[in-house]
Amino acid sequence: MLDQVVAAFEHQDYQTASQLLKELLKRSPQDPWVQFYVGRLQEVSGKAKAAEGIYRQLLKSQTNPKLIAQARQGLQRLGGVRASKPQAIAVPRQAGSANPGFLILSAVAHEDRGHLGQCFAHVTNLDAYTAKALLPSRGWKLYRAGAFAELQDLGEALKAVGIPVFWAAASELEAIQIFQVSHFSTLEPNPVVVCKNNAGQLGSLSFAWSEITQRVEGVLPIFSQVVELGYRDRPEWKDKVEDYAHFCDLHLSSRRCILRIHDSRYNFKQGALASFEADTIRQRWNHLLTCLTQQIPQAPIWSDFIAFAETVDDFTVPLSRLKPQLFLSRAEDCYLDSAFHLYSTLAFLKKSA
Repeated sequence: MLDQVVAAFEHQDYQTASQLLKELLKRSPQDPWVQFYVGRLQEVSGKAKAAEGIYRQLLKSQTNPKLIAQARQGLQRLGGVRASKPQAIAVPRQAGSANPGFLILSAVAHEDRGHLGQCFAHVTNLDAYTAKALLPSRGWKLYRAGAFAELQDLGEALKAVGIPVFWAAASELEAIQIFQVSHFSTLEPNPVVVCKNNAGQLGSLSFAWSEITQRVEGVLPIFSQVVELGYRDRPEWKDKVEDYAHFCDLHLSSRRCILRIHDSRYNFKQGALASFEADTIRQRWNHLLTCLTQQIPQAPIWSDFIAFAETVDDFTVPLSRLKPQLFLSRAEDCYLDSAFHLYSTLAFLKKSA
């Protein structure tokens, strides 16, 4: 019956979920998963305080990693994301309050997690256990999205107690120009790329290899739709990963632009790499990356996008407002496209700061 509850939540059929949970509470009132879905029902019903109490109790009493993770995510949606700010930051800024933005937590070393978890708990008004669990141990974590002025206030409060955090306004990210690379026409002595600007106009751009300050690499899934039997044996269209798209962004900080290279859109039959013989696009792509490494060995590579992507599931709405400029062939938009664009442009701003 619990599987039916899960399916009901997936289909936002909360009336059915409520009826099923009433039966389950009679049979197994102490079952932690039953308790969790009671909390979820309270959450979607707008009873945030009741839901938060259930999630916190589960965190204190349970050891199941999956259940704990679900309860933490619930607290992120409720206690972790409520505007529970300390007195020091109680007065919000007025200027630019309508400008959306993003607040990012950076990885915390294992030996610092205890102390910084306490500090994080103090600022966000969370219990120490939950606060410590929210601190990332690897890469970046998208922690908050909303009005930039409020995020800046919260970020400064967190930074003041030693939490590694940074924030960016959507307007700053949008100001970075993205060029879609068709191919390198020359590689030496200075590279020239044939590319399209934001307006789709084709042209060429010449620069020096030394201008590239860093590169960002990422892999995104390409989905196809298949029909499967779903809730109550009804046929449903579901996404299935068919392939993966590879991206490499070259950052030219001084020019405030990014050269975006996509394996399926790069024209390997023209330009400086046309003479390289290979059977597959993947071999040609790996050859291109090898050439870039040889030309810019000093440029750091940001390749931890997967860890960042794992933290953005609860932010699909604010991410959907970004223009990812990836141009993948999809039946509908995927928030992971915006997540990669966010990851790359955040790295750009960090380097340029």
